[in-house]
Amino acid sequence: MTADDLDAAISCLADTLGPATGRDWLTSSGTGEWNAWHTAEHVGDCLLSYAAQLVALPADRYVRFLAVSDKEATPAEVLEFAVTGGRILASVVRTTEPSARAYHPTGTADPAHFAGMGCVEALVHGEDIARGLGLALDPPRDLCARVLARMFPHDDLGVDPWTGLLWATNRLSLPGREPQPGWRWQSPPL
Repeated sequence: MTADDLDAAISCLADTLGPATGRDWLTSSGTGEWNAWHTAEHVGDCLLSYAAQLVALPADRYVRFLAVSDKEATPAEVLEFAVTGGRILASVVRTTEPSARAYHPTGTADPAHFAGMGCVEALVHGEDIARGLGLALDPPRDLCARVLARMFPHDDLGVDPWTGLLWATNRLSLPGREPQPGWRWQSPPL
């Protein structure tokens, strides 16, 4: 996974959700118990946290901070926060040596894996927000195929890569496949 992949995922998120920032994100569903606003805030926090990991390179913990949106932020501003987190992570991935490693609960990760985790956050939570707003993300299928192969290496699912990614993150069912509650991505690096 690359910074360019992350840029594509963030652009898909921004392009899909940007036109809906005039809607009420506080009453629109997002991920789980979160509304659309809090889901977007979560994306921004995750992506900034991943960037911090690659800057500080801790071996056994997260860098100790929490990034949150201002409580008065509009939907456009909380989306800007999420997009900014993604752009910062992409910049850090571009400038970090590929051999660098940093802590993540699923295993010590390299820059490519943090980029992949960022893609999953942006695409999957972006879809959660989009669904709550009556929209749908339509990410590039080649991007989805790379994310699926790197982060969720399963045997050939025989489906569209975006469908496969949504199944791997327990957003939909696939005939003949077990549901994926408690899903986890591949422990890094491959």
